[in-house]
Amino acid sequence: MPDDIMPSYFSMFVEVGIINQIGTAFLEARLPKGLLASHFGVVSHLTRGYDGATPLELARAFQVAKTTMTHTLTGLEKHGFVELRRHPKDGRSKQVWLTSAGRQFCKEAVEKMAPLFQKMADRFPPDQVAAVLPSLMEFRAVIDQLRDEES
Repeated sequence: MPDDIMPSYFSMFVEVGIINQIGTAFLEARLPKGLLASHFGVVSHLTRGYDGATPLELARAFQVAKTTMTHTLTGLEKHGFVELRRHPKDGRSKQVWLTSAGRQFCKEAVEKMAPLFQKMADRFPPDQVAAVLPSLMEFRAVIDQLRDEES
């Protein structure tokens, strides 16, 4: 890779990382006591069509150790946001199912972000956000594929 191109890719990773850190701080400040962005992330993931995933599948999706995911799921289960049920095809494994309380938690967390999103919209118009999203989504898909190729 030519030396003049590499800084752009590095800068992209830096900016995305900083956005993630700031976004995580904003989110966690609005979550109920004892809940973290990792809890919200799993619940949000399940609402997007991954209900019934195994803990291992979730660990892979979030790039964390299975023990870390198990700890996160234990917290969600204690709050009544998920149920772990025996996998019907593999009795050694479990599946994670979102509860109505988990769906409500996700909905309320997003609603609590609305004032921040409004402040952002005042400074960064929705059409600009819409214009950036396809490139960000493609970037995420590419690095997701590269991650899988290196695993």
